[in-house]
Amino acid sequence: MKYEECDFEHNFINVLTDIPDRPAHLWCRGKLPERTPRQKVVSIVGSRRCSSYGETIAYKLAYDLAKLGVIIVSGLAYGIDSCAHRGCLDAGGVTVAVLGTPIDKIYPVANNGLAERILEKGAIISEYAPGSETKAYRFLERNRIVSGLADAVVIIEASEKSGTFSTASFAAAQNKKLYAIPGDITRPTSIGCNMILAIGANPYINFEDFASAALGIQLTNKRKIDALAPDEAAVAEQIEVGNINGEDIANALNISIATFNQRITLLEIKNIVRPLGCNQWALV
Repeated sequence: MKYEECDFEHNFINVLTDIPDRPAHLWCRGKLPERTPRQKVVSIVGSRRCSSYGETIAYKLAYDLAKLGVIIVSGLAYGIDSCAHRGCLDAGGVTVAVLGTPIDKIYPVANNGLAERILEKGAIISEYAPGSETKAYRFLERNRIVSGLADAVVIIEASEKSGTFSTASFAAAQNKKLYAIPGDITRPTSIGCNMILAIGANPYINFEDFASAALGIQLTNKRKIDALAPDEAAVAEQIEVGNINGEDIANALNISIATFNQRITLLEIKNIVRPLGCNQWALV
């Protein structure tokens, strides 16, 4: 296992020099990404005991952002954190995990395989030196680094007493753009997000608005298509090249009309396509 102490002059972590209670040291495994002046970083965090809805949102948001070249930061925990890392990796992106344990100890152990995937292109960092003691309070303490590295922080799901509140508090203190996913008021994993929204966080409504308002990224048609799930992108790409009839698109993709209708409806909801009538479609 190779690890080294980070230089705070590095352009990915130098933003931490401006946060309150900045870490005195940072240890790193892997390679810290080179952050260009225009490149954005988003931290995605949430409950360890999340719902399938939360897992889907975390994965898809990280996937879509990674397709735009955004670096994803999270905490390598169970649940939302793991889904965010995986979404980014599956999109071919770069992700950084911030540990609440010493740099030489992956927790949970079940995420060792995910950690190895992260290290192929990204990095794992910790302010706790190799061989040092693991202490429970450090999982909350490290959250100031998770938020401090980011341009925007998105809370996906959180229970009423979730540790994710600490990340939200740190983000607010650091003047980061803070977003939360609105949720069903009867669902325990949504209570925390709804509380965070009630005290002033921005609601995450859709990807296009978030990319524009939080990151200053205006999605062109091509970028919108690149950020879609592969099955949706395939339909949009057919329209882009001039195959505008729904039945013809279904035949070209070898999918049923019912499947096409599901995908085109999602694309219309996402404001990617608009109907021309007679089952013909155009990009917005």
